[in-house]
Amino acid sequence: MALTLLALGAWAGVSWAQKPAPPQPKPTAAQPAAAQAQGKVYLTPTCGCCSKWVDHMVSAGFKLEREVTTELEALAPRKRVPASLRSCHTAIIGKYLVEGHVPADVVQKLQKENPAGVIGLSAPNMPVGSPGMEGPNAQPYPIVAFKADGTSYEYTRVTPR
Repeated sequence: MALTLLALGAWAGVSWAQKPAPPQPKPTAAQPAAAQAQGKVYLTPTCGCCSKWVDHMVSAGFKLEREVTTELEALAPRKRVPASLRSCHTAIIGKYLVEGHVPADVVQKLQKENPAGVIGLSAPNMPVGSPGMEGPNAQPYPIVAFKADGTSYEYTRVTPR
């Protein structure tokens, strides 16, 4: 019986052997696997630094859709960001809010660690040296994690390169 099935399979051009899966591209340093989250960034039409931040995130492997708005403050996602942590743009990446110029590697860290209760990160006050805000005299700056109840804490400190 097995010989008959094998002969019929060969005659019909059917391969009974399991084919190996096609090779998957390996993530590069610029595009780690964790960075494949999709999202949307809300920004104003006149903010060049925000566009540079989006370019930084895309070059790190994030897939972001840009939505230009003149009413940033009216957006529902932005209303979940504590007022003291708001910046020049708001993004939703995966399940997290990202406010301002948070570096891609910090967003990747957040996605990997998934800290309890955290709904987002902020780089408050548009710090010089952050992605999109490159400039002289850059100083280390905090990235702040925030929760739905409005509490926040310093998640990490970034030293500009």
